[in-house]
Amino acid sequence: MAIINIRSFAGLRGEVTPPSDKSISHRAVMLSAIADGKSSIRNFLYAHDPVSTLKAMRSLGITIEEEGGRGGIVVYGRGLRGLSEPSDVIDCGNSGTTMRLISGILSGSQFFSVLTGDSSLRSRPMARVIEPLRQMGAKISARQSGKYAPIAINGGGLKAIDFSMPVASAQVKSCIMLAGLYAEGTTTITEPLKSRDHTETILCSMGSSVKVDGLTASVCGSGELSPIDITVPSDFSSAAFFMAAALMVKGSELLIKNVGINPTRTGLLDAISKMGAEVELIDKRHVSGEPIADILCRTSSGLKGASIDSDLMPSMIDEFPVLCILAAMADGVTEIRGAAELRVKESDRIKAMAEGLSAMGVEFLEHEDGLSIHGCNDMKPARIKSYGDHRIAMAFAVAALASGCSVDIDDTECVDISFPGFFGILKELAS
Repeated sequence: MAIINIRSFAGLRGEVTPPSDKSISHRAVMLSAIADGKSSIRNFLYAHDPVSTLKAMRSLGITIEEEGGRGGIVVYGRGLRGLSEPSDVIDCGNSGTTMRLISGILSGSQFFSVLTGDSSLRSRPMARVIEPLRQMGAKISARQSGKYAPIAINGGGLKAIDFSMPVASAQVKSCIMLAGLYAEGTTTITEPLKSRDHTETILCSMGSSVKVDGLTASVCGSGELSPIDITVPSDFSSAAFFMAAALMVKGSELLIKNVGINPTRTGLLDAISKMGAEVELIDKRHVSGEPIADILCRTSSGLKGASIDSDLMPSMIDEFPVLCILAAMADGVTEIRGAAELRVKESDRIKAMAEGLSAMGVEFLEHEDGLSIHGCNDMKPARIKSYGDHRIAMAFAVAALASGCSVDIDDTECVDISFPGFFGILKELAS
């Protein structure tokens, strides 16, 4: 149990560089492993989830070396057909990205493999990737009739499909695209709403014949991938906690450096604009195919409740917890809908946020796909259950800072999944 009791009488001031992007770190390693030759990745995120991907690729015979410090690694890719059968079960830890994306690669690889994870990951839905992979001809078995890990895969013999996704999910889309690299023909995936597109961006930089037309992406099989030289930007989802804190704490002026601003990730910017706040994007530029900027955040003169459209949710799915804290500090009611996917993340994030807000004295109405939150000018000290979810723990740390209340948060070690050192940085900025 960690007691979070942070007060900032002068506001948050200074500069901060958030950790590297988790989604891009995963994808850069996996795709480099199946490229033909040596790839260099700078600013890789050494946190629990991406390290699970590193370990997984090493277990498949890939040599990965550290180079130059500061998250620099070299991956010696062995081509699409060069992976080796693992000698043991592959442990994906808590990382749904590792398990779902690597399932696509293993489905095309002609050997046997088994994927498992911790108790949280073994309770998360895997049928959403298993079913389309089976349609492509993959031989996959999983617990409870193909719903949950462990997952056993006999790879090889894939054929292309046209797949319409029932729910926008970058993990599902990426899994099918990775399997499509091994399949005969052209694999096409259509989403109901646009999800993050880092897989498409990296594949294009590697010479893959990826095409994107609106909500439809396609990839041709059998083409080899060229090695890459990539710098991973800072993670927008990690930056969001500092953005929110600066907007809510009086007297704040905070510059958040080198943040990826891919438009498939930045729905929070639209949401806070609807709530009457603004941030400034400075020095916009492109690095390794991704748009980045420095983000200047100042205290908002008055956050107001707003209706957050459900079509924004795929581009801010990881920011839901901290958006709930912004809503709790705003005047009026904020309705956040279209977030049903959050019922099956590291925790049931809708339920977890509802419980925590209730403990702090915030009124709300819980929906199956979100929350309607009444702004509260007088939060109270509380004990918060994080459910081992890094984003829940970080969101309520921000709530403690913004409200000035003492908040006890259990299992704060889970924050290392994406943001080692988060609490120390937050306290330093507030001192």
